[in-house]
Amino acid sequence: MMELTYSYDTELQWGERRRGLLRSAGLPALAVCTPPEFKGEAGFWTPEHLFVASAESCLMATFLGIAENSRLPVASYCSTATGRLEKLEGAGLRFADLTVRPIVELEAEADRERAERVMAKAHKGCLIANSMAATLHVQPEFLVRMPAAA
Repeated sequence: MMELTYSYDTELQWGERRRGLLRSAGLPALAVCTPPEFKGEAGFWTPEHLFVASAESCLMATFLGIAENSRLPVASYCSTATGRLEKLEGAGLRFADLTVRPIVELEAEADRERAERVMAKAHKGCLIANSMAATLHVQPEFLVRMPAAA
């Protein structure tokens, strides 16, 4: 049986102070910096933001992929996410947990139960979250699109 492997390459060039420019072939460059609480500067993407965003965007992509395969019509999807960083005795700072709060708008009330099952599968199958030591909590909200007035 052939192993399935993929590789994702990035390049980081230090600029000044604690800033850098993150690049990957075919993608726009992204200015990054340490956060102000760690002697960085405000106004830049930080490794901490990117860590949280990677889990949040992976959950969205996984949910939408499973929804598509399940023929679940999704009218819209948006989310917020929070990563909680804490100091652990003997381990230093680490992300203790992440919470993603998706808001999924459905076409019909009859799809709510199926959407909940799809979200549970997405939560379980999110490869980024499965690769993290931190626990990912998912707190979805499902809305039903109101029909347009005639």
